[in-house]
Amino acid sequence: MSFITRLTLATLLALSPVLPASAQDASLTISVGFGPTAAVPDPRAGYNGWMSNQTGVTETLMGIDYALKLYPRLAEDIEQASATTWRVTLRDGLMFHDGSPVTAQAVVDAIAPISDADHAGYNARTANLLDLASMSTDGSRVVVFETNSPNAAFPWTLSDPGIAVLGTASEAFPINATGPYVFKEAIPEQLYRVEANADYRLGTPGLEEVRVVGIPDPGASTLAFEAGEVDMVINYPETDFARIQETGAVGYTAPTARLYFYTMNAANGPMANPLIRRAVSVAIDRDGIVQAALSGVGGVPAGTVYPAGMGWAADIAPVYDPALAEELLAKAGAVKEGSTWMLDGAPLEIDIVTYSSRAALPTTAVLTQAFLQAIGVKANVRVGEYGASNDAIADGTADMFLQAWVTTPQGDPGAVLEALLKSTGGSNAGGYNNPELDQLLADGRTTFDQDGRAAIYDRVQEIIAADAAMIPVFHVSQTNVARAGLTGYAVHPTETYWITHETALTE
Repeated sequence: MSFITRLTLATLLALSPVLPASAQDASLTISVGFGPTAAVPDPRAGYNGWMSNQTGVTETLMGIDYALKLYPRLAEDIEQASATTWRVTLRDGLMFHDGSPVTAQAVVDAIAPISDADHAGYNARTANLLDLASMSTDGSRVVVFETNSPNAAFPWTLSDPGIAVLGTASEAFPINATGPYVFKEAIPEQLYRVEANADYRLGTPGLEEVRVVGIPDPGASTLAFEAGEVDMVINYPETDFARIQETGAVGYTAPTARLYFYTMNAANGPMANPLIRRAVSVAIDRDGIVQAALSGVGGVPAGTVYPAGMGWAADIAPVYDPALAEELLAKAGAVKEGSTWMLDGAPLEIDIVTYSSRAALPTTAVLTQAFLQAIGVKANVRVGEYGASNDAIADGTADMFLQAWVTTPQGDPGAVLEALLKSTGGSNAGGYNNPELDQLLADGRTTFDQDGRAAIYDRVQEIIAADAAMIPVFHVSQTNVARAGLTGYAVHPTETYWITHETALTE
């Protein structure tokens, strides 16, 4: 850890109010690779809702359990009244942090800003998922949602952390929610601090305080943990996971729905050719990457978008075949001169971009570079910020973007693929366009029969594999560490749940 990073962390911890010794003993400091976006991060905007949900501040109408099953959370029941009408009944007796009741009108008032471009809570991504024509109330406990078109994913969408149920904000409760912890303060990019909600409906929380400290450098977070400056690290480097447990730390690992994958500049450059995309895909030794980048403990090779055992995964195995890769390059019109593949009279060259907030990303990119160079394709790797990498794909100055996304954050298979691969998708920076895929993704939203939906998403995954619309590399198992004494915690497959009222830390 650099002197600046260590000084910053020490300063952050000193900034928080001094608590009695007993409260300090019941606090938990968590290191993650990112911090909050604002002094009061509206849970509805951007991905702010992830941290407020993870720290137990906000709750949603529906939830996702550890088996990726949907369950009523603040809702007591959800009923489909017509193809476009959903009736959600709230649990009785719900209270916001300020003591005011959670009513159907409060839910309407909380969700409406998501679709209001002039409001700080506006979120085009979640507004698109909701696709609301209107909201109304039927008494004090029933919210009636009317969607613009039939949407089989709607109940799952209500579990998105960004669709948080919030009451009227005030100086005392700037994020006035319902969870076991109350938001107290945030320092942008650095600190997010919450305190226990003694009146939480399911019981008194096991911690007095939770502090989330943003440390972008994975190496710095490991040093902070070993120095006792943090109690827990989310996404601890896999290469050090076995060693740190020998020091008395407790390791937590479980499969998640997070996929490390490449999106491509499909609009121009070499990756606009599906044959070259397929060649790159089969040139990657995914098992080798899992062993080298994840020390064999952090994931499994991926042949398709969704992890096996969590539903929705098609039976598509990863392929590693350098000879086939060279055959595909030849079919694409490339010519091998000596040990180098030439395309249109120049060496075939592929620019790879990624970001560094997850330790395995740069390593995976460099290993991919080596696999491509082994078959005679020159590859360059640039590591920067996420936004800059995304811009490089969008403006055509890069060919492949290595990313890590949870593919089913709401437990439903459609939303992420619509964002990444639909021709109008908000995260389709590379301009991929496939009318059949667009239609299938639309059909997935409007088909309510679960067997029918499964068949649709199987076909979606077949197209992705055949066209190399994106290149899955591995499904990650999250590796977290904490000091001994942490109870009531387990890795959640969506990664959007950390702290519950049962989480505690003892000496």
